[in-house]
Amino acid sequence: MLSRVADAIYWLSRYIERAENVARFLDVNLNLLLDMPTGVEQQWKPLVITTGDLKFFNEHYGEFVAEQVVNFLTFDRQYPNSIVSCVRSARENARSVREAISSEMWQQVNDFYMLVTAAEKAQGTQSLSDLTDFLAAVKQASHSFNGVMDATMTHNEGWHFGHMGRLLERADKTSRILDVKYYLLLPSAEDVGTPIDELGWMALLKSASAYEMYRKSSRSYQHRITPAGVAEFLILDVAFPRSIRFCLRQTEQSLHQISGTPFGAWRDPVERALGRLRSELEYLTIEEIIKKGMHEFLDNLQQQMNDVDGKIYQTFMALPPLSSQSQTQ
Repeated sequence: MLSRVADAIYWLSRYIERAENVARFLDVNLNLLLDMPTGVEQQWKPLVITTGDLKFFNEHYGEFVAEQVVNFLTFDRQYPNSIVSCVRSARENARSVREAISSEMWQQVNDFYMLVTAAEKAQGTQSLSDLTDFLAAVKQASHSFNGVMDATMTHNEGWHFGHMGRLLERADKTSRILDVKYYLLLPSAEDVGTPIDELGWMALLKSASAYEMYRKSSRSYQHRITPAGVAEFLILDVAFPRSIRFCLRQTEQSLHQISGTPFGAWRDPVERALGRLRSELEYLTIEEIIKKGMHEFLDNLQQQMNDVDGKIYQTFMALPPLSSQSQTQ
């Protein structure tokens, strides 16, 4: 497969997944505000922290108030990770490789873009209910794209590149929302163990569509929501499709389908980096993670996933430099 095509499909899927996750964070925060007791300060800065783009926000915006944060995350075309920017980038990547994807995939991406731009034009006239409906539509459009891609595209190298992009993006965002949980959801340390704290962990689960599955899991001891149980479920669960361990395991399987190397064998730098990361998660316990420090663990995890992303590019997508001999021919 041409490196240009692989790169475009990989980022097409990453941008679609990124748009969905931004919608998730916003939607959960809006709903959480309705459940919080009167007088509790609204939490908007942590949403920006979750993106990792606090510096960009500080350079282009003022206070961390609802209107500015919502605009930043949804319709700011200068900000490359807003919903509208992600869907626009996904559409451009899809346009560049229309010969390699199905017509249904292109139609779905195009419809997604039309949905977002229509909402962008109506910006300023929308109520809170309209915004909630828009965020739900963004999540549904992403689900529809993933379903159409899986159902209409041959599961060859191109599909596996898209699959890797989707899952790495999902694992990254799960780690980020966990990392800033107390900034985002807990007003003060005094609230640990209170109903406000439980509301926060419920919101975290809902942001990953994990609330119902967590309740059904063995980690929900007597149907209680505990920080350790939630963290273990979202990091280490082997079967939940948005857990970090599940995402990395599926990513590694697609990587080996592309390289032709048997699962568990590490031949090139990206296979070694991803295999090492996935193997570490196979043997970790939540007690070990908590003892090390949740932030320190997740920060290191994000760095390793960024390293995997860089090695995917270097291994499959970067053009090798011309040798001196070929340059003179």
